[in-house]
Amino acid sequence: MFLRSLYLSSCTSLIVLIFLCLAWELRLAPIQPGGSWLILKCVPLLAPLFGILHGRRYTYQWASMLILLYFTEGVVRASGETGTSQWLAAGEIILSLVFFCSAIGYVRRIGRQA
Repeated sequence: MFLRSLYLSSCTSLIVLIFLCLAWELRLAPIQPGGSWLILKCVPLLAPLFGILHGRRYTYQWASMLILLYFTEGVVRASGETGTSQWLAAGEIILSLVFFCSAIGYVRRIGRQA
């Protein structure tokens, strides 16, 4: 039961983070009007998506390290920007922390079962 909730929180937070990055750079608060090339920052999040959805342990391990880049970006942008961008950065921080904690918990639980 707990393993299932870790799996679901990992999947959900990753998918929501992908949509947040897309919406942020396209519509909500782009750096330039009409969008910017920062939209490409969501591409690395697509790489682990298939493995995360299929519950692959190795994908969870390396994706938990990848997500720290998004946490760092969120911290930098939350402290350096104002208004909507600051709130979106806070959302990025929260989503990356949820993913990180649930991915680590999932890997630990799977390791104990193996």
